[in-house]
Amino acid sequence: MTDRTLTLSAISQADGPLLGNLLELYIHDLSAIFVDVQLGPDGRFGYPSLPSYLSGSSDRFAFLIRCEQLVAGFALVTRGSPVAKDPSVLDIAEYFVLRRFRRCGVGRAAAGLLWDRLPGAWTVRAADVNPDAVAFWRRVVATYTNNSASESEHRDGSKNWVVFSFNNAT
Repeated sequence: MTDRTLTLSAISQADGPLLGNLLELYIHDLSAIFVDVQLGPDGRFGYPSLPSYLSGSSDRFAFLIRCEQLVAGFALVTRGSPVAKDPSVLDIAEYFVLRRFRRCGVGRAAAGLLWDRLPGAWTVRAADVNPDAVAFWRRVVATYTNNSASESEHRDGSKNWVVFSFNNAT
């Protein structure tokens, strides 16, 4: 991704429709992997937690990824993780890069911008049924942390997660 301008900006309430549309693309991609993802009667997948990311809450963060000023994806972060006991841990709840911007370093660079923007203890989860995501996060986290992150497995109901944990606050 050399010589390309990449930005990560907080999403405002005014950007809600844009984020909602991007979430539809993201969930559509995931519907090929997660069989429990169903299209609603209105022809949309929906994302019930969307309002919480637009509310200004201190435990929800939404960011827009742009490459060369073009929308390239988003990141949704929560304070508190379903795989960590510490309620202050930051967790990547959702992360999406449009196909056009994949495999050229945009996702990796945006993750670095995200972690630099919110220093602290982090968890990054990827479902083991999504081997591309597991491989992506394994590479990106290892590079960002200089191989100092821990990797573990977590079972949540019927889902198995690969969990990467690190702290970039020190």
